Amino acid sequence: MNTVTSGAVSERDQPVDRALVACHECDLLQHERAVPPGGALRCCRCRAVLYRRRGRGFDRALAYACAACVLWVISNAFPIVGLAVNGDLVETTLIGAVRMLYRDGMWPLAALIFVTTILMPALQALGMVWLLLPLHLNRTPWRADAVFRMLRIARDWGMTEVLMLGLLVAVVKLAHIASVVTGPALWSLAALMLLLVAAASAFDERAMWMRIEGALPGVPADTPIRGRTAAPSGICVCHECGLCTRGTHRHAHLHCPRCGARLHLRKPASLSRTWAYLIAAAVLYIPANTLPVMNTSSLFGAQKDTIMSGVAYLWHSGSWPLAIIVFIASIAVPMLKILAIGYLAASANLRMTRRSALRARIYRIVELVGRWSMLDIYVIAVLVALVQFSAMATIEAGPAAIAFGAVVVLTMFAAMSFDPRLIWDAEDPREVPR
Repeated sequence: MNTVTSGAVSERDQPVDRALVACHECDLLQHERAVPPGGALRCCRCRAVLYRRRGRGFDRALAYACAACVLWVISNAFPIVGLAVNGDLVETTLIGAVRMLYRDGMWPLAALIFVTTILMPALQALGMVWLLLPLHLNRTPWRADAVFRMLRIARDWGMTEVLMLGLLVAVVKLAHIASVVTGPALWSLAALMLLLVAAASAFDERAMWMRIEGALPGVPADTPIRGRTAAPSGICVCHECGLCTRGTHRHAHLHCPRCGARLHLRKPASLSRTWAYLIAAAVLYIPANTLPVMNTSSLFGAQKDTIMSGVAYLWHSGSWPLAIIVFIASIAVPMLKILAIGYLAASANLRMTRRSALRARIYRIVELVGRWSMLDIYVIAVLVALVQFSAMATIEAGPAAIAFGAVVVLTMFAAMSFDPRLIWDAEDPREVPR
């Protein structure tokens, strides 16, 4: 991929034809530069991606999104996997697994799985069709601003790729119990995952707004500036669509004129909310790993399994690659994420000025890997839905499953609440918004 570095701006810079842009991670003001097809524009200070130019056009993204809508219907209408024991066949769909958890009283877990595996992928595919189909017909999408914001949320919380890995782990575990029968929805889910990734990679959000507006409004290059960053000049960068807008002061209730998202020089009460989510996640991490995550009843008695005992089972059964993956995703990643966010929040509280670039990279890694902790939740959902053979064997979700799901959600909220611009504010206290 071709990478272009933007040009930094100082108070002595002469006006140029290119518009000013502000980095959404470090707030540095920069001059926009041309990006070749398939390339990316990166911040010259923190190396965050400011803009990716997709070179494939809207038609391909629209085709992928339409195909994803069809596959979503198949993935939720047909069984994913089945379990055959002594002539009895038990099959489950995604909605069937959600219904089983709700019936057992695990409604928080059922709601989490429904949102991340059924609702959000549907909104992601339908959102792209809603925006791209009118553009294909040379028309303007109705309420493009609201649909665009919804699409951004769906991308953050849709976890089809994690679900597929969870299904793989569940199939390996079930293979030691009985014969596993794969259903058509398993293959359509795999195709749905690939199509959603392909549609997102071909969807150029910036080009879409250019088609809708006819031009890209923003902050002109000759705008008076008071420092290296956007905040001293009252310039707000939208975290949803990237548009820079002039604001008057920190407490103004400003909205992006393009997508309607709330604008702020810094996220309100960022560190307070981050610490609140983080402390709650750290407290729940203990019962999530000590209490039973699954309760198994069979002819041979009852057994309570923790997350670590599940890892040990995979290891001793010969599936050591999956055991390593489950250990990393379900035990190591949540703990490291709590420590990483705590380090970022503490460094911002102490106004550390060293290793800002390293802390910025840590923040991006935390955002990238956080969703993979949902792996064990999906494994539990499939096992609970399938292992229901009355007196022979049944599996129910344990109390640790709810605690673990809460840890995953809380750490994701903590990462979303943290404002990465606080990492760089200590380098020049004069430019911090008051």
